[in-house]
Amino acid sequence: MTSIALMSMLVQAQLEEDTAHGGYTEGMPGGSTPLPSGVTPDVSYPTISYISFRPNPIGVGQPLLVNLFTQPPIHVARYFGQAFLVTFTKPDGTTDTVGPMNSYYGDGTSWFEYIVDTVGNWKVKFDFLGAYFPPGNYTSQAAFTINQTLIAPLGVYYKPSSDGPYDLVVQQDTALSWPPSPLPTDYWTRPVSHENREWWPILGSYPSDGIVGGGPDWPAGTNTYMSNYDFIPYVQGPNTPHIVWKEQRADGGLLGGTLGQFSNTNAGSGFNLIYNGRAYGTQSKPGTGTNAVTYWQCYDLRTGELLWERPLSGESAPNLVSHTTRTISAVPGDIASARNVGVELMYVGGGRLLKYDAWTGDVNLNISIAPLSSGTFYANGLSAPMFLTVQNLGGGRGYRLINWTVIGDIGYPDVINKRLGVIGNISWPFSSLGTVDYEAGIAVNTQGVTPNSTGVSYGQNIIGVSMATGQVLWNVTTNAELGYEGFFSGSTTIADHGKFAVRLNDGHWYCWDLRTGQRLWVSELSSHPWGIWGVYGSSSAYGLLIYPQYDGVVAYDWDDGKVVWRYKYTAPYPYETVYADDNTGEPFYPFYDSVIRIADGKIYTSNTEHTASQPATRGWKLHCIDAFTGEGIWNITGSMAAGGIADGYLVANSRNQGIMYVFGRGKSATTVTAPQTTIPKGEAVLIQGTVTDMSPAQPGAPCISKESMATYMEYLHMQKPIPSGYTVTGVPVQLYAIDSSGNVLEIGTTSSDVSGTFQHVWTPPNEGLYKITANFAGDDSYGSSWAETGLSVGPAALVPDGDGDGAGAQPDNTMLLYGILAAVVIAIVIGLVAILLVLRKR
Repeated sequence: MTSIALMSMLVQAQLEEDTAHGGYTEGMPGGSTPLPSGVTPDVSYPTISYISFRPNPIGVGQPLLVNLFTQPPIHVARYFGQAFLVTFTKPDGTTDTVGPMNSYYGDGTSWFEYIVDTVGNWKVKFDFLGAYFPPGNYTSQAAFTINQTLIAPLGVYYKPSSDGPYDLVVQQDTALSWPPSPLPTDYWTRPVSHENREWWPILGSYPSDGIVGGGPDWPAGTNTYMSNYDFIPYVQGPNTPHIVWKEQRADGGLLGGTLGQFSNTNAGSGFNLIYNGRAYGTQSKPGTGTNAVTYWQCYDLRTGELLWERPLSGESAPNLVSHTTRTISAVPGDIASARNVGVELMYVGGGRLLKYDAWTGDVNLNISIAPLSSGTFYANGLSAPMFLTVQNLGGGRGYRLINWTVIGDIGYPDVINKRLGVIGNISWPFSSLGTVDYEAGIAVNTQGVTPNSTGVSYGQNIIGVSMATGQVLWNVTTNAELGYEGFFSGSTTIADHGKFAVRLNDGHWYCWDLRTGQRLWVSELSSHPWGIWGVYGSSSAYGLLIYPQYDGVVAYDWDDGKVVWRYKYTAPYPYETVYADDNTGEPFYPFYDSVIRIADGKIYTSNTEHTASQPATRGWKLHCIDAFTGEGIWNITGSMAAGGIADGYLVANSRNQGIMYVFGRGKSATTVTAPQTTIPKGEAVLIQGTVTDMSPAQPGAPCISKESMATYMEYLHMQKPIPSGYTVTGVPVQLYAIDSSGNVLEIGTTSSDVSGTFQHVWTPPNEGLYKITANFAGDDSYGSSWAETGLSVGPAALVPDGDGDGAGAQPDNTMLLYGILAAVVIAIVIGLVAILLVLRKR
């Protein structure tokens, strides 16, 4: 809403400027009028009208798409105003009309959707009502180009015409649409085919700034406008701690020697941008002499392949993803065509705006934004990214809030003459933007209240300001006399869902209504005493205020401040942590990680402290938490700073190892073998094979179950032993056989083991050639894979013809006969021995 309000200032300014050109109807410049009474046009032209609608037949309750167009053409500076009328005649003879409506600029066309509500035979007719353009000068506004002028000394009239009526059949049965593409559950890659339209909710970039809108099936209370509170929409996150690839980015690890148990705490550089399956970041490398060179690099997110790198020559690497489109919108409320859609990587700062080509890294744009020095990227506008900057006018003249973008003379993304364009310019009461709720269109600024002789802010003045006008809406002050109603940290201020909240020194969150300044609630305290300490930051998503604290990660309800859940990670040994619950005595690890990522219904954060001591605490981990329930999903050893997240992959830098890990789904490979010689019918065979991980981090390692993943990844990458008595489990493998007649037989399901090997014994039921298939369906850690082998089954084992009847070979029953005879002989011998023993006794 704020974006619309801010952009409306630009639209209104354009309309006021264009009134000098003449020849306009009400609403938009350049439109026709009905032929005025008593006016004889200088020139008149006959017209031809056309209507098209689909589908026909159509199901009741479905949308009917109607397209309208006329001939002859008109200039791009003109459109037909209120000249198109469509009449629907229903089966009972009643009528419904749509229009009169405008056409597009230039091409004399329009379209709309209409919901049919009655089964039966309909009629559809299009009437072009005629259009008169009085003499005057016309300048194009929203057509294929701008600033094209038509000088028209004559009045031009386009005569009425009609098309139809035509028959439309509305049936009870639904007219089928293109079948939707389900979201992927297997390993997938970029680029994504345009046929998979339904994938759009998972194809976002990182970071995601500006208007995001509500995704499909988003829970109530989810942010619909980016507020930069660690919420990353339109992406998937990893469901297991499977490491896809890793790279050493800095020195790290235990130092030893004379430094004993001290560690080198260096996380190294990571990725600050992810777009279209490519990850971007910077890294320093040795240069000439003693000067290191900073390189801007582009990696394949899924494989870790370095695609390109180039030194930054006095430039700043981009930290934003900008979507640039040129939209054609001539019918009110419609955006029918978005052409020249482009994506550029962007940096704003130091008085300049830079745009980079995402594919090559080339600088596409480098312009001055003076007198502004930087800006907050708050929205992807209709044609360019939009920024807010507070400008200090100097000399005590106050401040201005500048709403600006980058515009060009022609409007295409690739024009040369781009420049700063001011959308809004209002007086602003503060030197900074403050804490903003872009949905509500209100910013909050704060000022500390420091009682005499304390030197500390014991209270806080909180002021709400309209983003549209700069007007102060309300002004409240916390109680400085209590001493603990100062801010715990100014970094905890957060404005979302029409509310402003901040954590005060007593450990409670305090919340005010953004529009009135009325205090709404004071939160619960999660625990005593460590619940009062938290991070210098704030996060919000899914209607929850989510906050890492010393006693765990806690979710507070935005409606009433109550604790919805608390995720606590228990320390296995009490002397490894100083933190414990007063009531239970249970030791736990702190969460002091302001680098938190919330995406795909999950929270990624890690254990750490404000000032971590040496030797480094053992047992700290990176955690994945269910954002709705607070239940742990997975964790893995290492205090890691969560970085970019997109496409189901999370980048995280280990603070103590200097290693960058990428978590997500990797490829798998399956093999299967069976006896390579023909076996007789009735004989059991051993089917065996392997299921291995093909990820660059551990190619050829066994595929491991989700339950064993963390243990095995720690074993492979962090030199941790597999605990004594712990069984690492593999993945399920489905076995099938296809006989020579094409019948599919389900052999069964087995599982691989810690070596990646699986075995299964099977007895083929019939003779013939079988195809044996081993299928691993994939899971949250691996993509699917399968393999096939052959198995030949011959007749049952035969013996030579020894009975002289000439009947040929018979099944070998000799051993059965020998067995029976042997049993008889043994019985006779036992009987004789018994008799002899009796006689001897006598």
